[in-house]
Amino acid sequence: MKIYNLFPRLAGQLDAWGPHLERAARMGFDWLFVNPIQKTGRSGSLYSIADYFAINADFLNPDSPLSGDDQVRAMIAEANRLGLSAMIDLVINHCAVDSRLVKEHPEWFVREGGKIANPFCLEADGRKVVWYDLAQFDHVHSSDRKGLEDFLHSVIEHMADLGFRGFRCDAAYQLPNDLWKRLISRARKARPDVVFVAETLGCSPEQTRATAGAGFDAIFNSSKWWDFDGAWLLDQYNLTRDIAPSISFPESHDTERLFCESGNNPRAMKQRYLFSALFSSGVMIPIGFEYGFRSRLDVVNTRPDQWEGVNLDLTHEIAQINRIKDTYPVFQSEGPIERLDCSNPSVLLLHKSHPKGTGEALLALNKDPWNRQYLRIEDIYRHVRSTGPLRDVSLDWPMDFLPTPFEFDLAPGMTRILVSSA
Repeated sequence: MKIYNLFPRLAGQLDAWGPHLERAARMGFDWLFVNPIQKTGRSGSLYSIADYFAINADFLNPDSPLSGDDQVRAMIAEANRLGLSAMIDLVINHCAVDSRLVKEHPEWFVREGGKIANPFCLEADGRKVVWYDLAQFDHVHSSDRKGLEDFLHSVIEHMADLGFRGFRCDAAYQLPNDLWKRLISRARKARPDVVFVAETLGCSPEQTRATAGAGFDAIFNSSKWWDFDGAWLLDQYNLTRDIAPSISFPESHDTERLFCESGNNPRAMKQRYLFSALFSSGVMIPIGFEYGFRSRLDVVNTRPDQWEGVNLDLTHEIAQINRIKDTYPVFQSEGPIERLDCSNPSVLLLHKSHPKGTGEALLALNKDPWNRQYLRIEDIYRHVRSTGPLRDVSLDWPMDFLPTPFEFDLAPGMTRILVSSA
């Protein structure tokens, strides 16, 4: 899955999304991920849904002859015409605290001290963050769990009827696995090709593995935070890769913009997208990454008039990387990844193989996006198992012949991509 996250608060009305869909298709993405577009509660947060069956008026053209649902269908039809399948956030851990569901079905919610409970999280420093605009569904102890589950299934069916083929399941690990198994199985009886992707960031590797095993088609990994050095990312990857494919991202709607984090360094941007795309089977970027946007996406306050224009243009490079991913099955897989010894500690040398033995790749990545680094490998063929020749398919200056020893002066942030398909 190559996913383009179109953030609705930045994109505006649905009938204005055409240029973004076209750009995503030109870059080689095949999935469109849309954050919640349903009617929100008073806070205005996209993730504080008051009515799961009504479209947020912020995204509708009031002059259109089409209903809200049909405006969504028209957008998805255009995405499909361009080769993009549509996925939407499935937010069923909580709803808006001022949703009518709270009054109509109080038995569906967690209570603390006689009051409806608000979901919370614990920050790394131990600080408790409470979302007071949300009411937490009680999927474990509700006296009407079947009624709640039937309601959630109706939400899935409604969004699928609008044309969404997939769901990014928000805070998936906070819901019981048995519930996910039933919801996913029930949805697939009517729509066998429906896709469920688990958002598991912030939970332990063991929780991620358990959640992935509930029938999800994919999970999100934490490669965005890897410093190209420690062992934790490869450990996590190996823990889940045999259960569900994973999706990498260089930034998301929940993070700061990478262009700011990297000190406005286009080489770091290109490096991170390339690594994200080739590390795991799936990849995702949010709208604006391709143009080096600086302003963080906000689920309440972002508006279409905050479109920044082009700070840098990575559309060509992203398209190139996506073509490499499409061409070589090893980059579409969750095959074994091994870090190899390298004489230069500023160079990351990785070996990835297809789990069915249909290809291998060597990646030599200059971890330093500011300075050149020298790479020397005495015998490059010692690191591959296949007998077929290695091809250099790097973005910059691919070599027709790979000498032994292999030497290259890597530009800042540059990655050499060597593949074998036999």
